[in-house]
Amino acid sequence: MLDVVYYPISALLWLWHRVFGAFLGADNGFAWALSVVFLVFTVRAVLLWPGLVSARAGRRLERMRPELDKLRRKHGKDPQKLALETQKLQREHGVRPLLGCLPALAQIPVFFGLYHVLRSFNRTGTGLGQLGLTPDQNANTANYVFSATDVQSFLSARLFGAPISVSISSSDTVLASFAQFGGIPSLTTIAAVAIPLMAIACLATHINARFSVRHQAIDPTSAMQSDLMRTLMLWVMPLGSIISGPILPIAILLYWVANNVWTYGQQQLVHFVLEREERTPVSSRSS
Repeated sequence: MLDVVYYPISALLWLWHRVFGAFLGADNGFAWALSVVFLVFTVRAVLLWPGLVSARAGRRLERMRPELDKLRRKHGKDPQKLALETQKLQREHGVRPLLGCLPALAQIPVFFGLYHVLRSFNRTGTGLGQLGLTPDQNANTANYVFSATDVQSFLSARLFGAPISVSISSSDTVLASFAQFGGIPSLTTIAAVAIPLMAIACLATHINARFSVRHQAIDPTSAMQSDLMRTLMLWVMPLGSIISGPILPIAILLYWVANNVWTYGQQQLVHFVLEREERTPVSSRSS
């Protein structure tokens, strides 16, 4: 059922690996790492326009906040009437609340699709979703659009000595499957790559959250909820990379870092575009 997600993700990863593998070598760890990074950039580029539309909707929502407050005061005791009037006001201002969730929601299947495809390069584990293959069986089994040769290339690739499909918590069985593909990686080597990526992901998530909070309008009617959301964005979400980092493959940590790099650039671009639109008269924009 989820092949509709797995095949496109693997195809996109395959395409970028062909590009970088042509210059760096098919078995080069940086070729595979860059393939993951540019997979992220490709998906985010597709979502750039919806992200801008969502940001514009957010600005409209800020402008209509005083009218929303009036509706709350007027129909606060009649939730049904309040909902109807709110929807009417949103239509008048061209605000579509669900549209604001689209860019974030669209990334969810990409994340889980990439996670599954990366795990499927090494199916020697016996945990959830693993097939318990022998190292030889695994090395000679295709992975969606990747051939058995591609699987062997992936297993041979190293990023500063660590396979990008392993995590700090990878089992001995999984690590042993790399014996014929560059040797069994040590926990120290894996941690030396994973921990800096976890720290970078944490810091980058915090920086992006600070930018978002700084340009977020404060709703005085829901100060408590706003404070809670700010705390979650600034501190809890960044710590997620530290808490979940040990169980995430290095490639997923690369995904996290790359996603934050793109988010930072997109935030700057969207803010610049919206500020320019705010300063430009409507008549000038349409001419």
